[in-house]
Amino acid sequence: MRFIAAGDTAVVVEFGGRIDRALSARVLQLARQVRAAPPAGVIEVVPTFRSLLVHYDPLATSGKNVVASLRALTASGGDKGRPRRRWIIPACYAPELAPDLAEVAERTGLGADEVVARHARTLFHVYMIGFSPGHPYMGDLPAELALPRRNDPRLRVPAGSIAIASTLSVIHPAENPSGWHVIGATPIRLFDACWERPSLLAPGDAVRFDPIGLPEYEAIRTAASAGTYLPVGEEIESWPRG
Repeated sequence: MRFIAAGDTAVVVEFGGRIDRALSARVLQLARQVRAAPPAGVIEVVPTFRSLLVHYDPLATSGKNVVASLRALTASGGDKGRPRRRWIIPACYAPELAPDLAEVAERTGLGADEVVARHARTLFHVYMIGFSPGHPYMGDLPAELALPRRNDPRLRVPAGSIAIASTLSVIHPAENPSGWHVIGATPIRLFDACWERPSLLAPGDAVRFDPIGLPEYEAIRTAASAGTYLPVGEEIESWPRG
């Protein structure tokens, strides 16, 4: 574990150099501990794949004091954990919404139906929210679907697009540029500043995709736009302590 200054208003706590669930559990545990008992001057924490960014008020404390408080928290052992939420998210893999599905199938040597089946039966782990509000980075993609990013990124990828690259899958909450392979779309909304929790998904949540047809996709999208459809997250097992 390393403590790295990020300017004069933040500290990065780095737990390792790879993306895996064990490191993610340590990142999320420290985030919970800081939120439960914030050291003096600490304003906000931001979990990433393998590190935690801790923002602080330089008029109220110093980086040295924050690091000392974080060391004490990490040495104090585990916390009570947080129940994970498991989300079943409708996903349409129809060609109209999946411009890269055929190419992914060709490059992986799998049929398009098998690409969909392997993606949909994976229980994804939300490592972090980033890039844009509510944008989840989820692992771990089956190894046979792992591909590098596209050579020609798109300037506009529609909101709701489901895409893959490397060992990860993402959902675009809003229209964005992207170099990832778009293999489907969800009709639900992932972010709304008016919600009590503006981001539907949170780091540590679990996600499974439920394949639907294009007519159902359109019906759910209409309901979601009207605010009458919102998936419900089911609480499942807590994260391990310590």
